[in-house]
Amino acid sequence: MDLAFSQLDYLKPELGAEYTGDGIYFSVFSAHAEQMDLCLFSEDGKQEIARMPLPRREGDIWSGYIAGLKPGTVYGYRAHGPYDPDQGHRFNPNKLLLDPYAKQIAGELIWDDALYGYGIGNANEDLSFDERDSAPFMVKGVVQDTDFDWDGDQSIRRPWTETIIYEAHVRGLTMLHPKVPDELRGTFLGMCSDPIVEHLVKLGVSAVEVLPIHYFPDDRYLMEKGLRNYWGYQSLGFFAPQPRYLSKSRIIEFKTMVKRFHAAGIEVIMDVVYNHTAEGSERGPTLSFRGLDNLSYYRLSPDDARHTYDTTGTGNTLNLAHPMVMRMVLDSLRYWVGVMHVDGFRFDLASTLGRTRHVEFDRDGAFFHAIRQDPVLAGVKLIAEPWDVGDGGYQVGGFPYPFREWNDKYRDDVRRFWKGDEGLVPRLAERVSASAVQFNHSDRGATASVNFLSAHDGFTLADTVSYRDKHNEANGEENRDGHSDNQSDNMGIEGETDDANIKDARLKRRLNMMATLLLSQGVPMILSGDEMGNSQNGNNNAYCQDNEISWIDWDGDKENFFDLCSQLIGLRKEHQSLRPERFSNDEDGPNHIDWYKADGTLMDEVSWQEPENRILGASFVARATESDPPVVSDRLLVIFNAGGETEFTLPMSDEGHKWKRVLDTRADHPFHSEEIQGAVSVRAESVMAFAI
Repeated sequence: MDLAFSQLDYLKPELGAEYTGDGIYFSVFSAHAEQMDLCLFSEDGKQEIARMPLPRREGDIWSGYIAGLKPGTVYGYRAHGPYDPDQGHRFNPNKLLLDPYAKQIAGELIWDDALYGYGIGNANEDLSFDERDSAPFMVKGVVQDTDFDWDGDQSIRRPWTETIIYEAHVRGLTMLHPKVPDELRGTFLGMCSDPIVEHLVKLGVSAVEVLPIHYFPDDRYLMEKGLRNYWGYQSLGFFAPQPRYLSKSRIIEFKTMVKRFHAAGIEVIMDVVYNHTAEGSERGPTLSFRGLDNLSYYRLSPDDARHTYDTTGTGNTLNLAHPMVMRMVLDSLRYWVGVMHVDGFRFDLASTLGRTRHVEFDRDGAFFHAIRQDPVLAGVKLIAEPWDVGDGGYQVGGFPYPFREWNDKYRDDVRRFWKGDEGLVPRLAERVSASAVQFNHSDRGATASVNFLSAHDGFTLADTVSYRDKHNEANGEENRDGHSDNQSDNMGIEGETDDANIKDARLKRRLNMMATLLLSQGVPMILSGDEMGNSQNGNNNAYCQDNEISWIDWDGDKENFFDLCSQLIGLRKEHQSLRPERFSNDEDGPNHIDWYKADGTLMDEVSWQEPENRILGASFVARATESDPPVVSDRLLVIFNAGGETEFTLPMSDEGHKWKRVLDTRADHPFHSEEIQGAVSVRAESVMAFAI
């Protein structure tokens, strides 16, 4: 084949490498490069077979078209320009660069000093210049034909009020499942295999939030310790799925996963990392963005452009204040919605995405405006992790509609309440009523708070009741990593025990906490494995543990906790009063919450301030707005008792109906139903629920 650029009669607006049916159109952004070379490789990526300067530059877009090339073409770029780190420029044509828009990755990154633009060990450090070719060690892009038979697949677009999220890792969920075929474990096809889908459907969740699946390399320092990047929060390719999750190197496997989940009524939410990349600080490797245009892609120190400006704790921060970097992020999001059919995104360290040119967080920032006006993105589920490590980065409650937010206040306060801390009743009331103190503003709804007890970073639910201290020794950092303040309680013995009383107490507390989560207003999120008592042996930062520490033990649910969780989800779905769109007690709103003392009277100011009080009754009420006047359509009284056994007088209903007990977490049969009136004995450390 004659590898030469052809003349197109028009300029294509898309970036990346696009198959036109007759050839491939290559396009890449760089504002400061002086020449951009397209490098083509053999099918195995080992031999560079052509190096051709892109012939056209317009608006800082370098482009060229080669007729006759087919999908499967392996390629990369080399960028020529100034190597002047003091001015923010780090061009080095000796370094092969991954196309930021690459749809699939070929090969595996092999760590070598040649991957760095400067000389490792040189006295001038990152001011030096390295002339070694990095291509033998570098991953490459693969041109894709994005056709796929979706066979009528449509986005589910389930209302937030009906949403129950299940946070999961592709490998963690599948590696130890005895019924997932060996060849599919750790892959997208394993994730959507019948045993996994059946488990999720039986549990009753409505959405799977998948930990990062964008292409990411394993960190060099982890590889040198015999570890690897398990979680995946080091993205390098925002359009390409992680190759290790593909069973046969076909990106259609991701589409197959989405299609199968949709057929089961389950939405797919991607955990995405647009705040930083895997290239690290100025001392990191030159793999893509740094070599294409360091000054445009990254935030650099306003005092010294040699250094990156880091609000993420990873060494660099993507510069979303630059319009072409913003475009890349939006293009990536649109690609995963339009081409891959995902239903939403959870944004890692999302406060960074709202930082302006002046670095402070702005809830009216350009990124949020761009999302809101975008016809593709405005309608999908958007979840913010509302913090980063920069100044003013903690922004729980600070994001604009339509974003929902992870609410770590919910996690911490519920953990503290159930381990018996004093004075937590007022905070518990805030948390089970959708944290209105944080979120009831700017016309936001009662689904703004994503409530969770545990997540991938931190203790699992089982470890929260089994360990007082973190045990991260396996991470190779002498247990210095990970949070030390976990609001956890080992309940008498650190870690595993054969003591039947402690095991029973831990089970009951897990059930109380799960009941609290699923009987709270807001959007619940369950960490995968928590429904089966999965443990990480006290490791609360298993980011580098791609092994049995992190993989879910499918044989570990000896107490049938799964069935209890499934029934709790069923109970939630039966009660509209737990799933309001608007905050309860809003003026003229259809939903209401009354707070009760144990004597059956309403909480008063003195009761709210009583530090020794550890019991609270919450009467959730929903009214049918189509009636005039509105009539009660659902009423659920939930009693949360973290103290000793107490007699609780059930309040009289306005309609004179009798209460029916629907939950008692301390009963041998927690969901046994019976009519109750008058006073009930609420056993120590329990949750009871009564419906009318």
